[in-house]
Amino acid sequence: MPALAVLSMHTSPLAQPGTADAGGMNVYVRELATALARSGARVEIYTRRSRPAQPPSAWVEPGLRIHYIDAGPAGPVDKEDLVDLVATWAAGVAGSLARLAEQGEGVQLLHANYWLSAMAGHSLKHAMDLPLVCSFHTLERVKAAAGLESAAWRAKRAAEEAAAIACSDLVLASCSAEASQLVDLYGADPARVEILPPGVDRAFFGPGNQAQARRALGLAEAGAVVLFVGRIQPLKALPVAVEAVGRLRGRTSRSAQATLVAIGGPSGPLGPAELAEVEQRVQHQGLHERVRLVPPQPHELLSTYYRAADVCVVPSRSESFGLVALEAAACARPVVASAVGGLTTLVDHGRTGYLVEPDHVAGFAHYLGEVLDDLSLARCLGSAALERSAGYTWAKAARQLVRHAAALAQRDLVDCSA
Repeated sequence: MPALAVLSMHTSPLAQPGTADAGGMNVYVRELATALARSGARVEIYTRRSRPAQPPSAWVEPGLRIHYIDAGPAGPVDKEDLVDLVATWAAGVAGSLARLAEQGEGVQLLHANYWLSAMAGHSLKHAMDLPLVCSFHTLERVKAAAGLESAAWRAKRAAEEAAAIACSDLVLASCSAEASQLVDLYGADPARVEILPPGVDRAFFGPGNQAQARRALGLAEAGAVVLFVGRIQPLKALPVAVEAVGRLRGRTSRSAQATLVAIGGPSGPLGPAELAEVEQRVQHQGLHERVRLVPPQPHELLSTYYRAADVCVVPSRSESFGLVALEAAACARPVVASAVGGLTTLVDHGRTGYLVEPDHVAGFAHYLGEVLDDLSLARCLGSAALERSAGYTWAKAARQLVRHAAALAQRDLVDCSA
């Protein structure tokens, strides 16, 4: 079995999703690394030290070790400023990998996650003569089209993403939509792009008793509940969900009294302003008793919220995959989501949920109302969503990555200087 160095510079995969820059990528890195270790591979995760108390390295479980590499202050650093620390961090990773190799614990593959880690992985590949696999999770040229990326670093990010893609021995896409974006927007070689869908932890995410879940969360057993899970930032568009629930008041049915439960905290430099926007809309529409803002929850506890909900809303303006939609489906809950990126491959319109154009408040309100007012429809959609989610497992993703690692070991490395 291979040994892999997994690079996640800007956020630790052990950080709680929904806080700071932690989100679906953290879940992806942690769960895939865990599945790889449990399959017999050895995984060395590298991240930046963000707290003084973090040790140089620590075993998470057998076969899975995390290393905290110094680069800049041992505290939070905005992603816009992290680019200046990549070279220092990459040098620290190189030193650690060299020491492991001296101890007979060398790695055979680099797996970089997000563009900052891909930037580091690009240099490490050349320094250490190791194959490079990249998972980008989000792409600047996709987010730029939606006007969601800071102009200050847009050009730098796009250039570094393009360079890493050109030099990668393999680029992993979460779905066919992302694979097409890599080829169409970055000129990636289709032969070096592979689709590796994320999974869902079936030990936590599965169908359950709704009434019991609501009692545990202090929610009315008979009321209509809409769930939002995600960081509070413009990308995730929580204000759209608030506005949509506000519009439901005009209906003469169960949905008119729907409660929106929103789990997450402000993220990134625009997070506080987005939270203020949410609070302003709640106040303007008189939704104080209808919108419940919940701080980020441990990932394994989210299943109770999914089970308590009637429907999950994902109004993101850009989404490479949409792990929240998959987790909701695994709990047999229909999803009303934006028709963007990976969400278009996860949600089967009219069968497992509904797709709406981004920012189309009226569209979100319409389909949320349809699901909330027709319990038979909600059950049918939820059952189909559960069936649809069955093919997504972390063990399957790990097996696929191991096969790719074995194939890369037999090939010459891509030479981006040629």
